[in-house]
Amino acid sequence: MDRQILLNGIDPLEFFGVNNSKINLIKKRFPKIKITARGNSLFIQGEESELDIFEKKFTRILDHYSQFNVLTEEIIHEILDAGISKMEANSSAEKDIIVFGNNGKPVRARTPNQRKLYEASFKNDLLFAIGPAGTGKTYTAIALAVRALKNREIKRIILSRPAVEAGENLGFLPGDLKDKIDPYLQPLYDALQDMIPAKKLEEFMKDGTIQIAPLAFMRGRTLSNAFVILDEAQNTTVNQLKMFLTRMGLNAKFIVTGDITQIDLPRKTNSGLIHALDILEKIKSISVIEFDKKDIVRHRLVRDIVNAYEKGSENGIQL
Repeated sequence: MDRQILLNGIDPLEFFGVNNSKINLIKKRFPKIKITARGNSLFIQGEESELDIFEKKFTRILDHYSQFNVLTEEIIHEILDAGISKMEANSSAEKDIIVFGNNGKPVRARTPNQRKLYEASFKNDLLFAIGPAGTGKTYTAIALAVRALKNREIKRIILSRPAVEAGENLGFLPGDLKDKIDPYLQPLYDALQDMIPAKKLEEFMKDGTIQIAPLAFMRGRTLSNAFVILDEAQNTTVNQLKMFLTRMGLNAKFIVTGDITQIDLPRKTNSGLIHALDILEKIKSISVIEFDKKDIVRHRLVRDIVNAYEKGSENGIQL
């Protein structure tokens, strides 16, 4: 009997090993099955009962690689030797982790307000994460989006930022529109590169599973089956943020992040984020998580810098 197992979104070198060392290890454990790797597929031949056992074990190996982004020979041995109860116990012990990044590095909610954002994401479909720089608002939000994608809760991730200087400076930058806009979106790329292997991320970007675009590109769209994050929302106008929020479709989760102390809009232009927080606060099923200086997880000096600017503002120093 013949069967085919698809291996979409994997790095063949990482998954099969140098000189196919990892897949050869699996072959030795199933001597009655003929296993052939070809392109992004694994073809298996053998008795039906043997194939059923192989598929269950191999699916666990695939799931481990998808979740942890790493696969060693020791892990393969452990999965092949483990019973279902052991696998479930390991899964239970990892419930406090949002997602596993590259090389299996766990991404956790490290501060009280990051945990609040994590917990609120299970309850509500629209969340606002507000607070100063360095508190991990955007990083945590992107980790939640990657988690949802890996768990197949949604079909795509859409990340956006307003390019507030577009009308003034972008025209002087070299390249096409993407080249001009990418610098504004680089922080979002950086977070994704921490959590998704480069080859898989490239595939996701090409097939539209992950989309990164300036806010203006959201107009006219209905975003369904998606995890959507709007970063730096303090630099949206009232109409821009209204436009963004009304893009929400079926099975969509939206997280809006921003720092109301760092508004770069022209003078006399109201921030859409401040306006939205005022008029939406009483709507049920919307969560607002307010981050503060205690949540700052960057270099220790960042907290001191934030404090210094706050004191300067209190003392009447113009920013």
